[in-house]
Amino acid sequence: MTDKPRVWISRPTFPGIIARLEPHFEVTAEAEERKFSASELAARLAGQDAAIVGLKDRIGPAEIGQATRLRIVANLGVGYDNLDLDALSAAGIAASNTADVLNESVADYAWALMLGAARRMNAAERWLRAGHWHATEFRQWLGTDVRGHTLGILGMGRIGQAIARRAVGFGMPVIYHNRSPLSEADERACNARYVDKSQLLRESDFLILVLPLTPQTRHAIGAPELAQMKPTAMLVNVARGGIVDDAALATALREKRLAGAALDVFEREPAVHPGLLELDNVVLSPHIASASQETRRAMTALAVDNVLALFGHGPHAGRPPTILNPNVLA
Repeated sequence: MTDKPRVWISRPTFPGIIARLEPHFEVTAEAEERKFSASELAARLAGQDAAIVGLKDRIGPAEIGQATRLRIVANLGVGYDNLDLDALSAAGIAASNTADVLNESVADYAWALMLGAARRMNAAERWLRAGHWHATEFRQWLGTDVRGHTLGILGMGRIGQAIARRAVGFGMPVIYHNRSPLSEADERACNARYVDKSQLLRESDFLILVLPLTPQTRHAIGAPELAQMKPTAMLVNVARGGIVDDAALATALREKRLAGAALDVFEREPAVHPGLLELDNVVLSPHIASASQETRRAMTALAVDNVLALFGHGPHAGRPPTILNPNVLA
């Protein structure tokens, strides 16, 4: 037996980074990637002092009901719609995320998706792999240039701003909509102009979604919003499934009321709406916008930093760097 506090890690990560916990904690890390039921999560959290979890681990009242020792849940993601923050706060349990360390990686991937959709790369690759390429026709596989077209961004937090900064090199004017406008200095740094949501939908040639999933943003892009977009426009979602009504999007793409889309997230992932799977004018990606070696390691390290800090260890001792409910520390 040990008198060390206990920490449970819900998915395989990077052993060398997790090893930083071992001098201070009794560590239990899952060896295989899997989805846990509510009862399984409750059983694993019971008796733990800390937990590092992933986005598919939904933590709410039922899961923490028997976790009387639990002091922190560190989320491996910047989004935290899998955590019931009110329930955690009411129980005096801190929650943290991995804000900031994945901004540039996700911004890069958003551009990769946008460029891939614009130039029809996914459909062309499937066509080539199927053995259809016997000669090159001059007007075959015509895509769309991004240069000179308007980039719209819905949600202008740090990731949105990182996406906007990259537009300068492509000669794209940038418009955005956010809950509130950026400061003039930040707008200049991003070369971006604030517009209302309706104008954003009407004027964007490429619209990238980078906003959190909340009850207010669910289906922020549905049939009415898609109807306002240009039929030549393309939609990119690197935010959260549920922000887009996937069924409405599939219909708009199938009926050519929208030229294309590129999606890294889905409403019921890992399930993908079957209507999207049938289409060649959409790029589909399995929620991997932050999946670079450097970024996933940095995310793991930040989760570890938050756990260590809550228990008075490490460079942030007593001050978890990305705590979501600091009121529990008061």
